[in-house]
Amino acid sequence: MNNTDPISNRKQDHLDINLHREVSSGLTTGLEDYHFTHQALPEINLSEIDLQVELFGKKLSSPLLISSMTGGSAEAQTINRRLAEAAQEMNIPMGVGSQRAALEDQGWEASFQVRELAPDILLFANLGAVQLNYGMGVEDCRRAVEMIEADGLILHLNPLQEAVQPEGETNFKGLVDAIHEICRGLDVPVIAKEVGWGISREAAHLLQNAGVSAVDVAGAGGTSWSEVEMHRTEDPSQKRIASQFIDWGIRTADSILMVESAAPDLLIFASGGLRNGVEIAKCLALGAALGGMASPFLKAAADSTRTTVEMIRTIQQEIRITMFAAGARNISELSRMTLNKD
Repeated sequence: MNNTDPISNRKQDHLDINLHREVSSGLTTGLEDYHFTHQALPEINLSEIDLQVELFGKKLSSPLLISSMTGGSAEAQTINRRLAEAAQEMNIPMGVGSQRAALEDQGWEASFQVRELAPDILLFANLGAVQLNYGMGVEDCRRAVEMIEADGLILHLNPLQEAVQPEGETNFKGLVDAIHEICRGLDVPVIAKEVGWGISREAAHLLQNAGVSAVDVAGAGGTSWSEVEMHRTEDPSQKRIASQFIDWGIRTADSILMVESAAPDLLIFASGGLRNGVEIAKCLALGAALGGMASPFLKAAADSTRTTVEMIRTIQQEIRITMFAAGARNISELSRMTLNKD
């Protein structure tokens, strides 16, 4: 484990900035434009509402995902372990942050390895898709999956972040074919994920053809990674460039609808600025299979496992009450509901 490793240092910078600086997008998620029809006579017993879903062969207590966040630093190891303990207790899925640091320095593998704490959860490995154009291949992806005994691999897409990052890697040419090779070469599902600017119709169509099993839209409205990089750099020119993109991206609600229309065979994970169970329920009604959160769970896990568990319980109850007041007995009924748009 190399404490002077630039990748590890960058991961710790990202963690510190997300925990202690204002890095919100200048856009909203768009979910505020959508509303359920209230049912004064739902004919449902609140205690009987069922949040369970099945995904990739595993039964989950609710359609709530701890989105990929961190790893590759000492503090990240503590946070990942707390997230995993909470995910195991509450039976919800979890993704780890980019494992590139651990592929390059095995000393960082432990910061991602949470399976012993969470033997039953749906767990996702994670690598940057652009690394496929910089020497990474099927074997590296397989190593990332095996490293943490994952059930699937997330390939994250972050062209804007790479473009405003001094050490960014910006050759995204031919990446669709490279992703296709990974989908063909792995025995686990591959999920393509943005990091906060959304998936367009065009991108969704390409990803469906590449063979991914799901898309995490990670739309605009939450953390802006261009703002994170603005805080991180000391170069005035780089700061100015990064700051220009605070209101860039496709809002989360819009991205869900774009993906659903362009790639109907893809599972959709919704993330990007989600902060409560009402918003997750809206995403499910718009077409998502899961709703993911990162920043709220990061801050909870920085405190303790117990704080994280309590946050999960609260969000699940918010989803349950939303379904109760809208008249949905289970997630299947919720997913068929039509939202009113302002």
